[in-house]
Amino acid sequence: MIAATDAAQLRDRPFRYFDFVMAAFVVVLVLSNVIGAAKLSSVGGFVFGAGILFFPISYVIGDVLTEVYGYARARRCIWAGFGALLFLALMSWVVVSLPPADGWSGQSAYEAVFGQVWRIVIASIAAFWAGEFVNSFVLARLKILTAGKHLWSRTIGSTVVGQAVDSLIFYPVAFLGVWTTEQVLTVMVTNWAMKVAWEVILTPATYWIVGTLKRAEGVDVFDRGTAFTPFRTRV
Repeated sequence: MIAATDAAQLRDRPFRYFDFVMAAFVVVLVLSNVIGAAKLSSVGGFVFGAGILFFPISYVIGDVLTEVYGYARARRCIWAGFGALLFLALMSWVVVSLPPADGWSGQSAYEAVFGQVWRIVIASIAAFWAGEFVNSFVLARLKILTAGKHLWSRTIGSTVVGQAVDSLIFYPVAFLGVWTTEQVLTVMVTNWAMKVAWEVILTPATYWIVGTLKRAEGVDVFDRGTAFTPFRTRV
């Protein structure tokens, strides 16, 4: 049985799979920034960053976290991901900055892959933080407004808004003044549309994961009375 329950009543309740979903969220987030961020690909004449193929999965997992476990636990995961990205940026900078040993010829390749433009790093981390919190907030509020029905409207609607905030922060902060304003706007809109399209395509998988987790946990969490401030980590 799946019991509809207010989030406040589950503050101290242990969940069977929350830790696994949280780990998946952080892993996908970090790996999409490490492996996909540095490569530009071209398919059918369309050029795009390879990371866009996998980064939206973190938004899908974010939707699952809010839908199944509530805003407060999703908030903990967002802060965990934020911390992981900060550590990734610091570790990359330290490792690339270390002088290479005599005879080691991989420094230039290492710099090409892991070297960072700090303006882009700051834009990426800020955009993730804001976009994820907006995404989670919109989904949690829509769940109450729809009485838990029409999951697709919440996952897609929250992604439309959350990814818009993400893109509105990332592209101007990272590239305005480097690219023309027209280029910034074109790439911003194109990538936003691709991320939303990914959410739509992955909707059947989201339904299956959400349904499976709700049955396993035995609850359907509603954020009635939840404090939606992003500036805390406790449940």
